[in-house]
Amino acid sequence: MNDQTPPATIRVFIALAPPDPAKEELVRELRPAYDTHPRMRWNRVEDWHITLAFLGELSAEAVPLLRPALAGVAAAHTSPRLALRGGGDFDDRVLWTGIDGDMAALHALATAVRSAVRGCGIAFEERPLRPHLTLARARRGDLSSAAEIAAGLAGFTGRPWAAERLHLVGSNAARSSGPIHYRDITAWPLDSGDRGDGSSTPPSTAGRCGWGVFRK
Repeated sequence: MNDQTPPATIRVFIALAPPDPAKEELVRELRPAYDTHPRMRWNRVEDWHITLAFLGELSAEAVPLLRPALAGVAAAHTSPRLALRGGGDFDDRVLWTGIDGDMAALHALATAVRSAVRGCGIAFEERPLRPHLTLARARRGDLSSAAEIAAGLAGFTGRPWAAERLHLVGSNAARSSGPIHYRDITAWPLDSGDRGDGSSTPPSTAGRCGWGVFRK
């Protein structure tokens, strides 16, 4: 396989993303930690996301099946009003900031997304929804940095924002020794009949599974 050969499988998840002003607000809050903890493996700001369903490795042929169903979910759900708030860590290594706001709408959207994926016959691990943005990972053996930075985020509350698009995302995880990078496969406006971005789904197929063109 050379660099021009498309991968047979793709690591896929479905997510929301904060808008640039919300990310910039958090970057300002994190700036001291960037200086004091340079050895943390900081995620790229453009990759920050709220995972609604992690599907794992899917065959490249299976991914287009999701597009009509997810387009239907996006069209049927309003944009939840959310905010970034506080911080914490998983297992002393993974630094995160939490999500506040219309959690009922967020959970309803995640439930609909997962139901649509199951309806397409795609099996995935049903992890409990714990809305957050992963910000960084501590290096092996570093059991204090994530907690120290999280403590500094305890009083942080970002301004509310609307999650306007549902993103189907692919990653290069486990395919290189470098950092994980993400790219949108497709994204759809929430609660909007306007599909002028090229993600058009006819009303008769919205919410159903079907074949489509896998866009890069």
